[in-house]
Formats: sequence, structure tokens, C-alpha cells
Amino acid sequence: MNTPSSSLHPMLNVAIKAARAAGSIINRAALDVESVRISQKQLNDFVTEVDTGAEQAIIETLLSAYPQHGIWAEETGRQHGNRKSDFVWIIDPLDGTTNFIHGFPAYSISIALSVRGRMEQAVVFDPTRNDLFTATQGRGAFLNDRRIRVSKRTNLHDCLIATGFPYREGDDFEDHLLALNDVMRHTAGVRRPGSAALDLAYVAAGFSDGFFEKGLSPWDVAAGSLLVTEAGGLVGNYTGEAHFLEQGECMAASPRIYGQMVHLLGKYSQFAQAGEKATMREKRAELRQVLSPTPRPASAVAAPRPAEDADKPAEEPPVAL
Repeated sequence: MNTPSSSLHPMLNVAIKAARAAGSIINRAALDVESVRISQKQLNDFVTEVDTGAEQAIIETLLSAYPQHGIWAEETGRQHGNRKSDFVWIIDPLDGTTNFIHGFPAYSISIALSVRGRMEQAVVFDPTRNDLFTATQGRGAFLNDRRIRVSKRTNLHDCLIATGFPYREGDDFEDHLLALNDVMRHTAGVRRPGSAALDLAYVAAGFSDGFFEKGLSPWDVAAGSLLVTEAGGLVGNYTGEAHFLEQGECMAASPRIYGQMVHLLGKYSQFAQAGEKATMREKRAELRQVLSPTPRPASAVAAPRPAEDADKPAEEPPVAL
């Protein structure tokens, strides 16, 4: 089933125009990525002049068409647009900045329209492949005008699952390593491409069977979540609850796989039951012990010299003849 652009919702068409304008900026910069100015928001969290330029192009395009709408963007927050509007555009101008600055071609532009708290329009654009993922509430999800659906696999052991690794100071590395260990033992493989918006789009298209990640912001997952649900999948937090957007954890899959992932990952959720949380605290402590540097054995540490010998010169080691 194909949907020509002429039959798309007008607001979706504007979002596509904005995404392509940002994509042009990103693709031009990618030709000479070493000359791009980079700054660091926090440890391992980068922003470039391309992020800010792409975001500005998106905002200008959206507000030119809908000046009374609100804006919620990664780099400028809610500075632009009407803060009181029921219509809010949620924008990530370059999801996968670290990939971009290294020339690794896995990044995307994510634009979603929330109306009274419900996602109604979504665009995820991959400028390196010219892949355009779109969705309108109740009208399905598409990749380059071709209808897409989530994977038909029914057994988690057969599935390819995408994730994202923690990278900020203060992130719970042990928790993710434990979850990763569980997922790797119960699936056909795990991938870490580096763009959550694109990961969700790939779940919607059936390229991967599921996705899970913590430490995410609303602009990382807003558009991708609508793609998944319109493609027949489910999105929520690790315990399977649908209200995930501002909770910092996201999981997505086809309905059959989603239930199996909840069973596997629910104990790692901030909303896990008290008993599960206690068990996980013990496991994290054990893993921390394994990962911490091993202290040197006592025999390898020089014994202190007795106080009465402190002024005596150290005995020279024998010389081998």
C-alpha cells in the first residue's frame, strides 16, 4: 500500500519539508566533518554547529507554517513558539551526533507533533540513505511511501534486538551490563547503532525485532514511538506501561515479542517491584566487585622498614655474575 505525498496530512508534509531542510545541512557538513565545530555539553555528550543549524532550519520551517504552535527541541528547549499551545513539535535535529562527528553513517532527524499529549504526526529521516519514515495517527507507518509493519517473529530466541549503551557520568553501567547479558542469552543478536530514533524506525519497519534503552529524552523517542505503534507494535517502559515518554526508559517490539521482553527486562525498570529491586541491588554490587580493579597481593607490596632501621641505607640487591 503506497500513500502519495499529495494525500499526506498537511502537518506531516510540513514536517517532511523541515526534515529535508535539516538533512541538506547535515549532508553538506558530512562532506567535511573534520571542519565542524564541536562543543561538549557534558562528558561524552556532544553538540555541533550542525545540530544547532539543523534545529534552527526545522523550527523556522514549522513556525512559518504554524506560528501558534509550540516547540520542544533538544538544543533550545521551549524557547521558541507558543508555550501554551496544545500543538507541540518535539524535535531532535541530529540524533546520533557522536556517530556524525566520527563519520559513522548512522544518525537521523526526528520530528513529532504532540496534540494534547498524544503523538499525531511523526517523521524520522536518515539523510545518509535518504530514507524517510513517516506516520500519522490512525493512518499507518511508511518508509519512502511504502507501508511498513513490525516483524512477524514470535520467539525472542530468533530475534535481533537493538539497544543503546550508557555513556554519561552517573549512568548505571552495571545495570545495563546485567540487562545486556540477559538479552544476549535469550536472542539471536544485539546491535547498538547509536540513534534511538532510527532504532525505533527500524523496529517499525521490521529490520529489527525490538529495542530497549535507558537514559533517553522525549525528543529521542517521540517520533519513533508513533512509527512503531502505527506499524502494529507496542512501546512502553521496561515494565510494559505505555506512559514512557518522560520516564527515561523505552522498550519497543511487536506485541508477541514485547511481552517476552517485559518478562526479561521488567526487573531492570525503575518501576520494578520492591523484591526485584532488592535482588538487582545485590547483583549490581556483585558485578561492581568483579569490575573494580583487583588489589595487589600483599606479597607484591614492599614491607615497611622497621623504625630503628629508617636511617640505614637500603641493602643493595645482589648482582648476578
